[in-house]
Amino acid sequence: MNRIDATFTRLRAVGRTALIPYVTGGDPTLAVTLAIMHQLVEAGADVVELGVPFSDPMADGPVIQRASERALAQGVGLKDVLQLVADFRRRDALTPVVLMGYANPIEAMGAAVFAERARSAGVDGVLVVDYPPEEAAEFAALLELHQLAPIFLVAPTTPAARLSTIAALARGYVYYVSLKGVTGAGHLDTADVARHLAEIRRSIALPVGVGFGIRDAASAQAIAAHADAVVIGSRIIQEIETGPPDAAAERAGGWLAGIRAALDAVRKEAA
Repeated sequence: MNRIDATFTRLRAVGRTALIPYVTGGDPTLAVTLAIMHQLVEAGADVVELGVPFSDPMADGPVIQRASERALAQGVGLKDVLQLVADFRRRDALTPVVLMGYANPIEAMGAAVFAERARSAGVDGVLVVDYPPEEAAEFAALLELHQLAPIFLVAPTTPAARLSTIAALARGYVYYVSLKGVTGAGHLDTADVARHLAEIRRSIALPVGVGFGIRDAASAQAIAAHADAVVIGSRIIQEIETGPPDAAAERAGGWLAGIRAALDAVRKEAA
């Protein structure tokens, strides 16, 4: 069983919401990113989304763009991020790692080579923002061949026909973009998220994670009442960038621990 499936099965059995933090590989350095990943797991992360730095993102807001720029300035690329996952696996054989990024680096490496290297490194899932599901059947099949979960974004504007296409291709979980905009945007409408999640679940049986706009314990708790997972990226990057790099892991982990406690409080109250 894929580590992602095993994790959601375990969490579902105890009524716990998955916590999925995002960090950019190579920000502020590869060595510090590795320390951050381990610290996030110690703080309660259930899955780690690891961003592949890219120069022309279409979904990332200014905070994550800055993280990519810092990594790219050091020459960090897809090969380095895959090695980072392999290094992470030396200490952690259980926590799922999902790569999140864009098509260009994968196309430059070659999709088949990428899938083989990703599996070898210990990657569990892959989310490529600019591979639309209508054109991703071949890539999704390639990932599955290497026991990697193809993960797709679902937006508030996703029509029913596209939901059906995603349902046929996706594995692991789907990532619901909770608002119209880029990462780190505000104006999170919990009632609207709940309504859209109900619509998504009528078409897609996989767990649904919600991200974009979750910035604190209150918003995380509000989403946890409806979602299978809470995904947080920009707010963690802000913790990383607002202080000395050698203490970035402690800052990120300390902040995430508060979110973990908030999520668990929601589940305890519901029980």
